[in-house]
Amino acid sequence: MTTSALFREHELAFRTQYAELKERILAAGPLLPGTTGTLALRKGSGYPYWYRVFYSVPGKQSEELVCKEGDAEALQSMRERMRFSEWVASQVSMLRKLGFQVADKSTARVLLELHNRGAFQAGLVLVGTLGYMAWLNELGAVAVSARTLDIDLARRQRLKLAAPLPFLATLQATGLPFAAVPGLRASENATSVKLPGVQGLRVDVLAPGARLGSVVRVPELAWAAQAVPHYGYLLEASEPGAMLAGGHCIPVRLPQAARLVWHKLYSSTQRRGFREKAAKDRHQALVLAAVLAESDPLALKDAFSDAPATMTKAVKPLYPALAKRPGVGQALREVLDECLSAGKKRH
Repeated sequence: MTTSALFREHELAFRTQYAELKERILAAGPLLPGTTGTLALRKGSGYPYWYRVFYSVPGKQSEELVCKEGDAEALQSMRERMRFSEWVASQVSMLRKLGFQVADKSTARVLLELHNRGAFQAGLVLVGTLGYMAWLNELGAVAVSARTLDIDLARRQRLKLAAPLPFLATLQATGLPFAAVPGLRASENATSVKLPGVQGLRVDVLAPGARLGSVVRVPELAWAAQAVPHYGYLLEASEPGAMLAGGHCIPVRLPQAARLVWHKLYSSTQRRGFREKAAKDRHQALVLAAVLAESDPLALKDAFSDAPATMTKAVKPLYPALAKRPGVGQALREVLDECLSAGKKRH
């Protein structure tokens, strides 16, 4: 068990359980959306067909055509997929009780739709608080995570899609009533979609850009992204991972954990007028840094060395406050000291 107060380690058996779930899900291909549901034979006035009856989103029942009656192979294939879906849901439920990070059902529906359409495989990356939550699970760490009403998605370069993937239509295909969020100026393309209500889930598309908030066209999604400085650094060499959400485990792409640490610290210095968000960025960065400082400190040091000078210049003044934060252990303090205090960059 780690001595850091910022997090604690999951027991080996629990980490193994998560790893086995992730391994199976990465090899599963397209996943069934919503609840597992049941099979129903509809005879009607014509040829009988089998359907899967399920809840695609909370409170909305849906039916999916499976096959004609008598197509034993297709029916058996669906039964196997449903059994797998039920097993995954039971595993996610257990992992939630053990302290793993699990997002809500609406988030699950969005991420699963994007996975099934090949968006993550094409290079789309899950960032923000959900990316942080996913890395806690990947690294076997237990920590308190702030809930989020945002899904932050990013692309470093043109996504390698076999065909264009209209972003708004894709999200509306979930059955959730997403609508585009208008830009600040009428001439600006939308970069976000949102569900109705103050607490409605919001999905933002982000991309590298020198000026924060400027609009970047994303033609392969028939959409636009909001520019974020140094996102090229954050998104370089992203990695396959998984996100637990609702009753699902969904394959995604994640930025490297060490790069996420330094970029979150940088972002915290740019959030003028948003003290709560800046504090959240710093806390999440410190927790991930604490985990990596004990398991892979070299990754943190290398990621700092690779960071642009304008990033590191903004982060270095944070050193005194970060080093004094409660729960910062010796391993993390040594990394912070080497990277931020001495004024040196490793090469």
